[in-house]
Amino acid sequence: MDAVVVAYPTPLSWSKHPSLAREMMRKLKKQDWFHQDGFPIVVERRDPQQPFGLHCHEFAEIVIITGGKGMHITGEDSYELSVGDTFVIGGDRPHDYLNMDQLSLINILFDPTELPMSIADLQSLTGYHALFTLEPAWRKRHQFTSRLQLSPVQMVETLRLIDGLEAELADRGPGFGVMATASMLQLVTFLSRCYSRTRNPESKKLLRIAESISHIRRKFSHPITLDELVDISGMSRRNFIRTFEETMGTPPIKYLIDLRIREASRLLRSTDQTITEIAFEVGFADSNYFSRQFRNTLGISPREYRKQVQ
Repeated sequence: MDAVVVAYPTPLSWSKHPSLAREMMRKLKKQDWFHQDGFPIVVERRDPQQPFGLHCHEFAEIVIITGGKGMHITGEDSYELSVGDTFVIGGDRPHDYLNMDQLSLINILFDPTELPMSIADLQSLTGYHALFTLEPAWRKRHQFTSRLQLSPVQMVETLRLIDGLEAELADRGPGFGVMATASMLQLVTFLSRCYSRTRNPESKKLLRIAESISHIRRKFSHPITLDELVDISGMSRRNFIRTFEETMGTPPIKYLIDLRIREASRLLRSTDQTITEIAFEVGFADSNYFSRQFRNTLGISPREYRKQVQ
């Protein structure tokens, strides 16, 4: 799809007049950018990137800078871009590119709600949480210094994975959905591993918090204390709780409980285990406490939930 060229105010005027930026900002719709069959992944190559205008999306995107230079604009801040820069933009985050000097990039548009992003042990990767959740949330605070910067070798592998993904999307042969999804998950996993190996000091700070999230995901059925998570993060107790809640939208122990309830819901739907057995299996030491937390989270008891789904 061809880019629409729009004359927009300068970044300085955006920061001074945020309401003006919101009024002028376009929201890109899935129906206009995704294939008519609704498959939730699209590869867009911009070589070079053309002026576009401040916008947000109904989807998320991975951005990989493959050539040239430019500025990434958010409506409030601007960050210099160079080859190898890789970052994720959530759907509700406004952005644009300015001062482009042969800036080339690849956009991987995707709808995370339509992809199996919880498959296998992906959610246990510290780099996944750092790249897809923490860095976007902390971008303003870190002034983009915690971004992923791919090495030349990593860039070659990234481009190889994107080529395979793009080929499946272009051919759309029998089973392309499975193959394209698998290619996308390979790309996400590879980029997450790259982030985990970074030597960037600011990125390492995010990885410490990401490690606490990964620990919860891996060990949610085991006893986990707040002190344990604080130790993993390397932060003060107060700072960890505040940072976790700002980033994840919920306190760490509530995040743990919600994860246990989600797994318990799955077991209630798919097994004949007793409620007490399920409570113990997902990490609750007391079935009555489990039932109270289940009702607090979903509004009904585990027994009522099982009757409904059956």
